[in-house]
Amino acid sequence: MFGFGARNIGIDLGTANTIVFSEGKGIVLREPSVVAKNTKTDEIVSVGSEARAMIGRTPASIVAIRPMKDGVIADYDTTVSMMKYYIDKSLEPHSRRPDVMVCVPSGVTEVEKRAVIDATKVAGAKDAYVIEEPFAAAIGAGLPVMDPTGSMVVDIGGGTTDVATISLGGIVSSRSIRMAGDKLDEAITAYVRQHYNLLIGERTAEQLKIDVASASVEAAKELDSQSVRGRDLISGLPQTVEIKPEDVAKAIQEVVQAIITAIKETLEETSPEIAADVIDHGIVLTGGGAQLRHLPEVISEATKVPVFVASEPLDCVAIGTGESLKNIDVMKK
Repeated sequence: MFGFGARNIGIDLGTANTIVFSEGKGIVLREPSVVAKNTKTDEIVSVGSEARAMIGRTPASIVAIRPMKDGVIADYDTTVSMMKYYIDKSLEPHSRRPDVMVCVPSGVTEVEKRAVIDATKVAGAKDAYVIEEPFAAAIGAGLPVMDPTGSMVVDIGGGTTDVATISLGGIVSSRSIRMAGDKLDEAITAYVRQHYNLLIGERTAEQLKIDVASASVEAAKELDSQSVRGRDLISGLPQTVEIKPEDVAKAIQEVVQAIITAIKETLEETSPEIAADVIDHGIVLTGGGAQLRHLPEVISEATKVPVFVASEPLDCVAIGTGESLKNIDVMKK
């Protein structure tokens, strides 16, 4: 039985979502990085959207796990099962094993990189390679990464925010901090608990972030309040509370400031020539966190540099990872 030619694939293996890019086809799959597992039998119950719907709603025998934490593998076996599921789902029936390019945060150790490569091979790749997230994001955002001009990209994912200046096909200076989408959710949960005496779940906090969160406390005052359901900490009973958007903005200030500090530190490390290019061309934001309201204005005010959001912020890393497959022969050498 002859298999069809394999389309090589690029995977944005994110803490929150996994996006798969297939050579010649573009993005073929976008699913949450969640696996539901039966704790008694150790078998996988479901993966992706189905598993995510189970978070906070499972019986004792089933747990919904997010096997990636802060951009790296936290649960090796579950990550392998999840990747195998996504690789199989992205391939044509009977096709050969593909070469796979996976993106990793810029601050990962060699051991963490090795774990990603091994997991990808065990999951069904013929060969596996890694590319740094901000570099993939810059390619996906259409920045001139191979030119002798400096570009700056800030990729705000679920687990990490990766900041990098790029020139002549390489990263000149970079920072990777574990302050991103997940930390925004945690900050909102903690604030609502402290100031409203209401316990809310992970998904409710995320919905609140999507609906009303803003990087600017002042600008948030113009948004409408949001009804939120949770458990009252005093009575222990279900409760609905109106939450003000400026409170959500206050809750996430620490995370926003950490991202700004990382951007400033990265700029301080670059040469004057690259800093001048960044002032000319601006900073490009990618990743899910780039969609946070008023974030470009807040960063621009703090750095005195123009800031733009890439046209498809959620897909930039996957597109860049996929595009880099064209140079896979260079990687093999």
